[in-house]
Amino acid sequence: MNTIFRKSMLSVAGLAFAGGVFAGPIAAHAATPAVDARPAAVAVHTAAPKPQGDQSHITLNDEQTANVKAIIAATKKAGLPERAAVISIATSLQESKLENLGHLGDANDHDSLGLFQQRPTSGWGTPEQITNPEYSTTAFLKGLRQVDGWQDMPLTDAAQTVQVSAYPDAYAQWEQQATDLVGQHWNS
Repeated sequence: MNTIFRKSMLSVAGLAFAGGVFAGPIAAHAATPAVDARPAAVAVHTAAPKPQGDQSHITLNDEQTANVKAIIAATKKAGLPERAAVISIATSLQESKLENLGHLGDANDHDSLGLFQQRPTSGWGTPEQITNPEYSTTAFLKGLRQVDGWQDMPLTDAAQTVQVSAYPDAYAQWEQQATDLVGQHWNS
């Protein structure tokens, strides 16, 4: 039995060697393929999710528009898609109406500051950092990246998971305006 096994293995090894000798050099010296072998980009179009519920809208001033552009720039810098910018802008619309708010005295919600009403005491950063649009957006996006499936979930769920607001459904009302703003400014 040992001899039969050994002869079988030598036969298989011989065939493999012969195949490599004949096929290897031919394949190695083959001319460039007639077709372009580079990977092709495949465009996959997915429709933007339909906004949930009644939609709100505000007219933006120059400062608010500059903050939209800052959020979009920080999103691009983070390498995230337009959907992340939509969620970020809708969140900021709800939290501050896209105004970079400082301390509001008695009207302040604890120690919330900036575009996203982030709190230094909750670990979002220093007051100076939180009131910097790029920093605050990057901090929000860092939290968003930690939400499994954020790309496909309703905007209000993604925003609420990051923000932990007392009004979890309030973000949805800004989705259409945020989508429109990203569409208007993403490539500008």
